[in-house]
Amino acid sequence: MSLHVVTAGESHGPCLTAVIEGLPSGIPVDESLIRTDLARRQLKTGAGGRMAIETDAARILAGVMEGRTTGAPVALQIANADFAKWQGRTVPAYTTPRPGHADLAAVVKYGYSDIRPALERASARETAARVAAGAVFRAFLAEFGIHVGGFVSSLGGVQSPVEGEAVSEAVVRQARSFATQMPDAASDALAQKAIEQAKAEGETLGGVIEVAAFGLPPGLGAFATPERRLDARLGAAVLAVQAVKGVEIGDAFANSARCGTEAHDPIRLADGELVRTSNRCGGVEGGISNGGTLWLRAAMKPIPTTLKPQPTVDLANGKEGETRYERSDFCPVPRAVVVLESVVAHVLADALIEKLGGDSLAEMRPRFDALRRLSLADCGLADAPASHVFWNPPQ
Repeated sequence: MSLHVVTAGESHGPCLTAVIEGLPSGIPVDESLIRTDLARRQLKTGAGGRMAIETDAARILAGVMEGRTTGAPVALQIANADFAKWQGRTVPAYTTPRPGHADLAAVVKYGYSDIRPALERASARETAARVAAGAVFRAFLAEFGIHVGGFVSSLGGVQSPVEGEAVSEAVVRQARSFATQMPDAASDALAQKAIEQAKAEGETLGGVIEVAAFGLPPGLGAFATPERRLDARLGAAVLAVQAVKGVEIGDAFANSARCGTEAHDPIRLADGELVRTSNRCGGVEGGISNGGTLWLRAAMKPIPTTLKPQPTVDLANGKEGETRYERSDFCPVPRAVVVLESVVAHVLADALIEKLGGDSLAEMRPRFDALRRLSLADCGLADAPASHVFWNPPQ
């Protein structure tokens, strides 16, 4: 990966930071652009008490001058308002691991004498830094007419009527107007009721988020080596988001039950352009973008911190007992939409930089305009291609 991001910071520490290395110069970036995405991550629906404390804003500390990236590493910082309540405070050791969280595995891996360091860093609070970085990647992609958007297609068993190939920029815009990020009023109302019921019962809810990229050119990614495959890179990025346990690109799971002629997207010719009559593959074939809308689904489990106690073992005294509640969300799915958009934007920005090369937007624009498109002429095959000897026999 040529476009690298490192985040640092704890949930209740002084701040979160993100450092982005590998961006070209000339990308227009300002703090209000980042604030817009951070505000989407702070939607109140399904949120716990932390969202009432924080009003996230990112300071640009390096890599941007006069509103544009310089080509140097970009540094972003988000202050934690809750830090003031924790600074210098004596906190009892946390010794009862929660099922489904990093707690127990972290104690074994790092040798902690207290689970709290795992709580601090494994917390989804870290995603604020990734969303801030994602806003910069969006600004870069927008320079080439590429836009990433998402919505909630199911939440707590409530299923949206819009999913899969039906995703469009209009659907994404509409979903942003609803509290649950579902794309229609009826689903939004049912999802809000499901969240309120879960809250009353001391439970948490998960859901499915769909993310799409519009305006993506063909040719991003590669099949030559596994790590360069675009679908592999997207899968890794999405699964690295807290509580995401599954991902499919296109109609992956439905396709597994179809015959081969029903699972793929026919190629047709219309006025010299190569077109598809469907997009079951989700815009990626052989690890390479094919010029269609890229779309994927991510399954987010209910988060493990629940008001209702769960069975556990106190690691300090070895006795079986119940989990201890720490402040948390009841359903983070609506707020996770922008998080997934951000990590997808990261992968696509990296793949585009890899494809175009260059150190500035000025260098990249003509290279983007010269990319091969989905026309018969751009494929460049002769009417009767010559025969080739691929492997010469030994002499």
